[in-house]
Amino acid sequence: MKKTWEKIFEYASMPVHGTMSRKLRKGVSLQINEGKVYENGVVFLGEGFVRITEDEGKKQCVNSYYDWTAINSIRTFSPVE
Repeated sequence: MKKTWEKIFEYASMPVHGTMSRKLRKGVSLQINEGKVYENGVVFLGEGFVRITEDEGKKQCVNSYYDWTAINSIRTFSPVE
């Protein structure tokens, strides 16, 4: 399933110039395993894990890590065109 999950992450995001990270596309939100909905995250697709980084203003930066094998579902939310 890893290849399928990678394709979904690629659909929901775009490359960040000069890095291996991907920023969520404008208007697209992401939810993993029916958990938190990420609206403005940066995704890093590692070999054994996925990291989603959220900047919560000047106070803190939050990193959430997911094991590829523990991902059971991914939902994307986008506006109707």
